[in-house]
Amino acid sequence: MEVHHLRTLRELRDRGSVTAVAQALHLSPSAVSQQLASLQRGVQLPLTEQRGRVLVLTPAGERLADAGGEVLESLARAENSVAEYLLARREPVSVTAFHSAGLAWFPSLIASSLADPDGPAVRCRDEDVSINGFIDLVGDHDVVIAHRPLASDPWPGQRVHVTSVLQEPIDVAIHREHPLAKQQTVSLTDLVGETWVAAHEGFALEPLLVQAMFASAGTPIQITHRVNEFNLVAAIIAETRMVGLLPRYTGLIPYFREHVVLRPIQSLALGRHIDVLTRPEAQSRVSTRNVIERIVKIAEETRRHAEGS
Repeated sequence: MEVHHLRTLRELRDRGSVTAVAQALHLSPSAVSQQLASLQRGVQLPLTEQRGRVLVLTPAGERLADAGGEVLESLARAENSVAEYLLARREPVSVTAFHSAGLAWFPSLIASSLADPDGPAVRCRDEDVSINGFIDLVGDHDVVIAHRPLASDPWPGQRVHVTSVLQEPIDVAIHREHPLAKQQTVSLTDLVGETWVAAHEGFALEPLLVQAMFASAGTPIQITHRVNEFNLVAAIIAETRMVGLLPRYTGLIPYFREHVVLRPIQSLALGRHIDVLTRPEAQSRVSTRNVIERIVKIAEETRRHAEGS
């Protein structure tokens, strides 16, 4: 088996089509098909099958793609071990993050990179995707800062390396002059009848609250506006008596704190895991690990500052 054939098979699993693989590997679709055919000739079981107009992996192909990922990881470690240590530290690292993490952490991450000429340069990009979209970003970026709800399934460990960064509570955001702002916490019944600004459908912040509100009060939550960007949510709340959900550590920038306050919801564990996702071979590089360590440190500083410790 050729290594580049295994890489092509893995890319087909991750990207879902021959055309997408061709674009990612800078090959023609026919060249991708030829590589898959060459790999198939060395294997007794079929690795791919046609489903409609799409070529997908069979169970045997999935197993070989997983094993191919391990081979690529081992090769990356071997290549890294023979590189000069200083050169490896300076290797640029691409980082992508959802908006609130990017706003909270990109400035410090970029500043720390600029202050360390012997360390890796970072190339930052923000991405606004649903929870299921983060895995797809790993193929195009060295480091993906992702989030998922507390009760959700873990990330697929066979496909990505996961570094836990932060467990962040989600609070109700209300105007400082709202009657509920006088309370240290709010209950679900306190929120009955409130008008909400919520995330887009398919994004993970409000479904648990919607279910809990209906179970507790028997009334559906009244969502009037659908907004993903937390600064826009805070801006709306700062000018109105509407309410919304914002992350406790990264969701409310100082500009809005004069008018907006956060309050925990009693008896409801709302929150999210924030993790760094990488392909295993990217994780084996010194420069990538260096950047991940910086992200974890910056996130911890954000948490401590928000908690006043």
